[in-house]
Amino acid sequence: MKTPKALIALLLPLTLSICTTTTSFAQNKSAKKSAANAQSGQTNGNYNLLPAFPNLKFERPVELQSPTDGTNRIFVLEQKGRVRVFDNKSDVPSAGTFLDLTDRVKSGGAGGELGLLGLAFHPDFKNNGTFYLYYTRNAPHLESAVSRFQVSKTNPNVADPNSEEVILTFSQPYDNHNGGKIAFGNDGYLYIATGDGGTIKGDPHRNGQSKYTLLGKILRIDVNKTASNWKYAIPDDNPFKGNKQNYREEIYAYGMRNPWRFSFDKPTGLLWAADVGQEKYEEIDIIKNGGNYGWRLMEGDQPYKPINNDSTVVEAPIFTYQHGGDTGISITGGYVSRDKTFPELDGKYIYGDYGTGYIWALTYDGNKVVSNEKLTQLQDRALSSFGEDSQGRIYALALATGKIYKLGPAKTTSARK
Repeated sequence: MKTPKALIALLLPLTLSICTTTTSFAQNKSAKKSAANAQSGQTNGNYNLLPAFPNLKFERPVELQSPTDGTNRIFVLEQKGRVRVFDNKSDVPSAGTFLDLTDRVKSGGAGGELGLLGLAFHPDFKNNGTFYLYYTRNAPHLESAVSRFQVSKTNPNVADPNSEEVILTFSQPYDNHNGGKIAFGNDGYLYIATGDGGTIKGDPHRNGQSKYTLLGKILRIDVNKTASNWKYAIPDDNPFKGNKQNYREEIYAYGMRNPWRFSFDKPTGLLWAADVGQEKYEEIDIIKNGGNYGWRLMEGDQPYKPINNDSTVVEAPIFTYQHGGDTGISITGGYVSRDKTFPELDGKYIYGDYGTGYIWALTYDGNKVVSNEKLTQLQDRALSSFGEDSQGRIYALALATGKIYKLGPAKTTSARK
């Protein structure tokens, strides 16, 4: 995300930095509203945030995952390079260190966006003990790395730091807009979100629209196979596999600015992504194979740096919101709720805003957005990420205070520092 001056002044920043229709850029250039655009949304008032694990506190938590291995454990990424692990119990007294990569991870940066950013467990983690991490490092120049690791053979709550096998790297021209989310889809392939490379100048290298770079993309690779000199293979239906123009075959979708969190809704297979805006608009996309999501031609559903007479085809976001006090300044993507504790939220996309801490539930009927309800607010602000455990419960992570929250009824104490 960009680094808003107001946010820096107020918060300890993690500046991580309608129908889903395919339209030509010329149509979008006319400022046609191609996506549902909301302001604050109607406030529900029935929900609040409760401390999920009152005894625990983390150092700049940015990701929460839970493998489907029957152990009911939760793993939390600390941005500086540690993976923490603990039993999924509200009264758990402490969290152990699953893996410490602080000697390899380059964290911080001018906007605080570098670090350990993504975790994905292999679909067969229960049997093979394999997982993947996305982090930034100096090697010797700044780059992003996706690596494979193994759990210790003697202790399931400890990973082997010497097991690292770097799968994929790509250079970062600046220290912000790193994306960082990784996840396996229903197809068994690993998906990787990358930012456009950064700066506050609106993608000066035009990485989002370039198919020659991995920046500004959603990538998809097959980590169960190898091909050529790669430690992975390209899925057969990747849009640019076998192309003659030297486009990067890892690309699944492009035209992204800084997708800060994507997730799969397993029952439907839909890939939801929240893309952080530049100056005015935040957006939610349903990611399609080969889709171009517009950046930097578009910001949200509005022209940003258009090219005259350009006929580029772009996918319209399903939803956007304009920056403001009732909305926010930097979207944080979440999950489609499948939490049996809240059946009334089933099928709704839970997301929030990093700057204001507002959390919404978006209803999408497969063609258009039907409603956008404001559920509650993280009073800690700095809403760095959402997480989901193996039972489908959704959590909210507070970067500055290091606390983790869960949704609860409104009559209980609010989530404050």
